[in-house]
Amino acid sequence: MLKPINMIKPQYFDRDISWLTFNGRVLEEAASANVPLVERIKFLSIYSSNLDEFYRVRMPVLRALKKISKKNDDIDKEAQETILQQASQMVLQQQVHFGRILTQKLVPALRTHGITLVYNEELPDQILKETTAYFLSDILAFLQPIQINQDTTFFPENNKLYFVIQLLEDANEKLVLLNIPSDELPRFFSAQHDQTQFICFLDDIIRHNLSLLFRHAKVGGCYSIKVTRDAELDLKDEYPGELSEQIEKQLQKRDQGFATRFLYQADMPLRVIQLLNQHLGLENANAVEGGRYHNLKDLNDLPVKNPALSYDKWPAITLPLPDNEALISVTNKKDLLVNTPYQSYSVILRFFNEAAANPDVEEINVTLYRVASDSRIVNALISAARNGKKVNVVVELKARFDEANNLKWAKKMKNAGVRIIYSVTALKVHAKISLIKVRKGDRITYSGLLATGNFNEGTTRFYTDHILLTTNHKLLREVELLFIFLAKREKPTAKNQIDFKYLLVAGVNLQRDFINLIDREIAFAQAGQPAAITIKLNNLEERVLIDKLYEASQAGVKIQLIIRSICCLVPGVKGLSENITIKRIVDRYLEHGRIFIFNNDGDRQVFMGSADWMNRNIYHRIEVCFPVLDADIKFQIEKLIEFQLNDNVQAVVIDKHLNQHRLKASNEAIASQQAIYQYLKAST
Repeated sequence: MLKPINMIKPQYFDRDISWLTFNGRVLEEAASANVPLVERIKFLSIYSSNLDEFYRVRMPVLRALKKISKKNDDIDKEAQETILQQASQMVLQQQVHFGRILTQKLVPALRTHGITLVYNEELPDQILKETTAYFLSDILAFLQPIQINQDTTFFPENNKLYFVIQLLEDANEKLVLLNIPSDELPRFFSAQHDQTQFICFLDDIIRHNLSLLFRHAKVGGCYSIKVTRDAELDLKDEYPGELSEQIEKQLQKRDQGFATRFLYQADMPLRVIQLLNQHLGLENANAVEGGRYHNLKDLNDLPVKNPALSYDKWPAITLPLPDNEALISVTNKKDLLVNTPYQSYSVILRFFNEAAANPDVEEINVTLYRVASDSRIVNALISAARNGKKVNVVVELKARFDEANNLKWAKKMKNAGVRIIYSVTALKVHAKISLIKVRKGDRITYSGLLATGNFNEGTTRFYTDHILLTTNHKLLREVELLFIFLAKREKPTAKNQIDFKYLLVAGVNLQRDFINLIDREIAFAQAGQPAAITIKLNNLEERVLIDKLYEASQAGVKIQLIIRSICCLVPGVKGLSENITIKRIVDRYLEHGRIFIFNNDGDRQVFMGSADWMNRNIYHRIEVCFPVLDADIKFQIEKLIEFQLNDNVQAVVIDKHLNQHRLKASNEAIASQQAIYQYLKAST
């Protein structure tokens, strides 16, 4: 592990270097012989997809900050230069490791199971007839060659695959760009011969049959390329005003839609690279040597037919709820908790479906951040509106990479009579809440959902999250007040803030109340009482809260953190953070829930919610965390966290140098996700 370099102060890890260590941890799952073969290949896919996003989102900022540091005395020029170099070096090392895992471990392992993945070699004779037929009948219709010269105006799309082909025709050389239609056709072609399944890349079928496309020319070199372009960034989410404006200006100076990475096949001639830079506007992109194949995130779709090479199935556990009693009546008696993906999401779908059909329901309110592409929840909301109910939906149109899908559903809902509330320009709504109002005579009652993850039935199959179903009037009255506030589309200010007593809302009381909860543990420690804090997050970056945790550690508070990816807090430093430990868990499901446990002199308080401790979440989003008030549910959450704190199989410990350490083997191996599934199954 490379020694981390910190941008400003030594007591904080750099966020991007920290994130790269997380992606390296994903890569280690692909290398692990304890993971089923197909799942190891999928971890390679996840790593590749993550890296593409890093080059779209973070690498542009790192390069811009490097330029700004030359003129801005507030940024350590040397440190920023080192961070950019280290990030590039870490990516290079990881990609070399990626290649070794795939070629030296996984491809040979597939062969032992009768599966030949054709990789970096010519198509085998056994499948030539079938692949050529497929090329002529299917692939050829999607190919669109474009000659590259001084008149070229072609704009390579973000992360799309292309070949650069050298053609010789009448003693003249032409350079042609050819699309690889991996969005329109499957990336892999599979054929069975005798006892062997052959799998080859779409790319290789095109390579082999180029003479059928260019019949009047001789094909010389053929090289694969990919251009990564930066995402549209709302930099105010990450940096203070003046600095974010400077970064924006740096990004706007770049040509051709902000190309951030030009990935090219390593044996492509330098002369060809220079021509592409010149004619495709790639001069300012980070040129990176790659292999014969790009977009290896497509390995997730490798058509392996042997189920024994995948994880054992863990069928989602169905909560034992009566069919003949409405869900509202059930939750009137007792709160319910759904832990996805271990437990079935059908309860949440039932919540929205029953609300749409129930004649006593007058109003439905919900926040939608990332909407499933085939959302049954949205269809239930549309039905509710058509059934005459008042439906208010807060839709976040700035959910990165999901903007188009969210807009599509927003238009459908609006056409059906749903009231659509878009968030204000400078403030994303990231809260995961829903509220329905039920009228019985003159009496209004509430039923609601408060969650740690999106209301998205697609991601719920592999994101670990927690959804609370409750009819607690005091809690849901505050949810109603928040929806009223959101409908006004205002930013929180000192004048319009609501006095929340139960909810913790970013921009209102979330940071303040978390600080107060930490201060209470500090007071217990100073009084000689047991004091402890356990926090599970996706990302930990915001320095006010980090500093408060440091203060608590120095006071003697025992702090246990479970952080999935970005972690800027440095643990285990004597006199600063010696009472803080950090674990990271990577397993078959993506850890996504946010949980906060404060010992409170033995009367522990548990909170859950949507908010990571990032600058964007604390200062530039509407986030909601909420207390767990039901004793049985609180016990269950504490039990799930206990499994994760005791994980000695899939967890690693992060030390003060940002190194990740496997835990020493003990008599009892505990893989927390498996333990949680078995516990919830036995409890049902």
